[in-house]
Amino acid sequence: MLDRRRFCSTLLSAAALGAAPAVWAQSDAPIHLLVGFPPGGGSDAIARLLAEKLQADLGRPVLVDNRPGAGGQLAGQQLKAARADGTTLFLSHDHTLSILPQVVKKPGFDPQTDFEPVGGIATFVNGLAVSGGTPARSVSEFIAWVRKQGGQAGIGIPAPASTPEFLVQLLGKKYDLKLTPVPYKGSAPMMADMLGNQIPAGVGSVPDFIEYQRAGKLHMIAVLGGQRQAALPGVPTFAELGIKGLEDTPYYGIWAPRGTPADFVNRFTRALEKALAVPEVHKQLTDMGLTVGYMTPRQLDARERAYTQVWSRIIKDSGFQPQ
Repeated sequence: MLDRRRFCSTLLSAAALGAAPAVWAQSDAPIHLLVGFPPGGGSDAIARLLAEKLQADLGRPVLVDNRPGAGGQLAGQQLKAARADGTTLFLSHDHTLSILPQVVKKPGFDPQTDFEPVGGIATFVNGLAVSGGTPARSVSEFIAWVRKQGGQAGIGIPAPASTPEFLVQLLGKKYDLKLTPVPYKGSAPMMADMLGNQIPAGVGSVPDFIEYQRAGKLHMIAVLGGQRQAALPGVPTFAELGIKGLEDTPYYGIWAPRGTPADFVNRFTRALEKALAVPEVHKQLTDMGLTVGYMTPRQLDARERAYTQVWSRIIKDSGFQPQ
């Protein structure tokens, strides 16, 4: 009887220790990969590319779930509200994680307490592009063109109170122009208006612009970052043009709801690392204008915190008040 009890106890202990892997193995529930911007933009393209590879490795459907609105705020709130059962992930860039919580009084989430870092995907830079109908092909030509328009122009940005908005403000101050940020609900609708010459220029990420740049439909005239981008060797940095202080490089990463079992997070992390190591994936992301570089959860968390500090100073110096 004693041996039987010990045997049963051993089975129960083994089942308890292996509970998470067992649940995973028996589950075919799809994993929803939240994206805070509409289809057609850079975030969406990255998510769809990675979803295919993650699905093959995890053995479960990975569905891109676009929740556009408020610069990723709605998707962030959705992640916080999601069950921490391994069925919800969030692919985002720095704006929603590092900047939005500082410029919105009640964002509805705190990345440090509500999100679990899974892994970093890549870094990128933002840039200024002009529409096809705008004759300028350099920053100096664009500034001269704006002066001819009475010294004022609307500049598209993919989200309010974002890195692009602060860049527009900096450009206006530096050149003594009235440059008005025109916020959109993501880069895709901004691109549509730029391609239709409804706005003369826009500020966004290189991944958002690069396809249209190569097709000659838009023209990038400057990028942020400490050095020129390999995908755009002929486009100068703002630092080269004398606009400094924004050299830090933003990032893309994936997060899960806080409390997601460590076993699940580890599986996601390993799957992401494998996906980024696939030459085809690496090339496609590089062609989008990204600098691919896998980051562990700890490295992603450290980068998020550091970037938040950088922008805390910039936002404070700008005099911007949370809204």
